Amino acid sequence: METVGGGRKNAGMELAGYRELWRAHGVMALLVSSLLARLPVLATMVPIAFLAKDASGSFRWAGVVAGAYSIGMAIAGPVWSRAADRRGPRGVLLVTGIAWSVALIAIALLPAGLHRLLPALAVVAGALVPPVMQTLRAAWPRVVQGPALRTAYSVDATAQELLFMVGPMLGATAVSVASPRLGVLLAAAMSAVFIWWYALRQPKPVPHDHRTKVTARQLLWHRHRLPLILAFGLWVTSFNGISLGIVAFADEHGQRLLAGIFEAVWAFGSLVGGAVAGALPARRTSYLWRRAALVAAGMLLCVFATWSSVSLGIALLLSGLTLAPAIGALYERLGALTPDVARTEVFGWMGSAAMGGAAIGAAVSGAVIEGFGVRYVWLLAAVLAAASMVLLLRVPPEQHLEVEPTAPELPAGGLLGEGA
Repeated sequence: METVGGGRKNAGMELAGYRELWRAHGVMALLVSSLLARLPVLATMVPIAFLAKDASGSFRWAGVVAGAYSIGMAIAGPVWSRAADRRGPRGVLLVTGIAWSVALIAIALLPAGLHRLLPALAVVAGALVPPVMQTLRAAWPRVVQGPALRTAYSVDATAQELLFMVGPMLGATAVSVASPRLGVLLAAAMSAVFIWWYALRQPKPVPHDHRTKVTARQLLWHRHRLPLILAFGLWVTSFNGISLGIVAFADEHGQRLLAGIFEAVWAFGSLVGGAVAGALPARRTSYLWRRAALVAAGMLLCVFATWSSVSLGIALLLSGLTLAPAIGALYERLGALTPDVARTEVFGWMGSAAMGGAAIGAAVSGAVIEGFGVRYVWLLAAVLAAASMVLLLRVPPEQHLEVEPTAPELPAGGLLGEGA
């Protein structure tokens, strides 16, 4: 794949970055294949939730199953990511893609009378989820540079919102037209095909000096990386709880297809917000904590909008506008602060923090729905987003990262100071 240079430096809108990404050989194929490979992950959310709820009769149990799935992802994510850094991503993606499909088929075919085995199967399935997102975000700095790199991360975060529109809607449609089991089987079939195609689009792995070893502590214990990872974990915890709240809201109103519609509306708002943010010039005052504050405000708005489907849909649209800009900026800054030889792994640890928090968030959100009501899920999400804002207060804006001195946390030659 070709390396893309910078665009115009003083343009009011950084549309040059979009044009360069479009012209770069192989970049669009990498992005499209990654989106299709991530589609099965999102298409399983609604069907698995309804599968667990129908089998047990309780959303609390649905939260437990979702939490078990997240635990599996949190445990295995860094393992697969480190393997991709060490041995190249292609083989890791192919092996996990097939194994994950088999695990989903086992969940779909489990008899209803054995629903108590769902958490165990969910842990196994979660542990086999391929590291698609981690490998893509590690690949961007290898194929684009300069202003186009910022645009690439923004496009990545924005394009993913298409999946949040299509994936849950696809799963909800399968549930409504046929059954939750069909939705899970559909995701298994998609994973076997799409992840194979994405694996073949991977750029060549970076050569490594195998004498260099990086421990998890060396990689994570950084004054900016650690807050970024923890903040993302809180965001995903809140997103996961909101997704369960949307399912519960749709079930309460007797319209299960409404779950897919709400997810699509929420994602559409994020898509619009991310597309606009990707075209705006970078600013030294664009601090991440401000974006986290907007995320919290959008979630708080939803607390007061659960009195009708229309009002909640409008609130979700407005809330969604804040998501992709914040997520894209976080991806970019974490990537900028991590050396190439460990970038997949650090994104794997970010995914583990997210899934670990999501496991707790799913279980807590299920209990909140049962004990207090659906609207309080959005209140919990707003509190978590506010906590992430506090963590991000000391993270500098993009331009400051480029002149940051090499990190003193490691001796000379350590990886903490490289690539920042």
